[in-house]
Amino acid sequence: MAQPLKIVPISFKVNGRPVSLEVEAGETALHAIRERLHLTGAKEGCGIGECGACTILVDGKAVNGCLMLAAQLDGTSVRTVEGLSEGESLHPLQQAFLDHHAVQCGFCTPGLLMSTVALLEEHPRPDRTTIADGLSGNLCRCTGYKQIFQAVEAAAERKKENTK
Repeated sequence: MAQPLKIVPISFKVNGRPVSLEVEAGETALHAIRERLHLTGAKEGCGIGECGACTILVDGKAVNGCLMLAAQLDGTSVRTVEGLSEGESLHPLQQAFLDHHAVQCGFCTPGLLMSTVALLEEHPRPDRTTIADGLSGNLCRCTGYKQIFQAVEAAAERKKENTK
């Protein structure tokens, strides 16, 4: 006889908005965010934490949503790609990705954006090695990464200019 699924009540913030859910004990954060909250920017690419398509920020740190349990979101602050822009205005990083043609098929883009947000928060003026390290958990099969690196560098430069 199968055991009944354990239901766990959780409360957290998503993109600044308080949320309360009842999740299954083994449910992933990615599933809860995509299927329950309908925030579909984060994608399931590999399901084993290798591709970065599911990257979200939890308390400011980039994490693979496919590897984190939804119950672990309790009491945290989550930011998804949907929380980057402000109304009709793109986040400067999103604009840099557009300006530098760092988007092709777009499947990996939300994860890359979220990893880059975390990277630039920790390293506001990253060099190429720091960018490579910061994005090492994100796979892109279309761009060849050159445009992505250029976009990250441009966003860092714009951020630096705006803080002068």
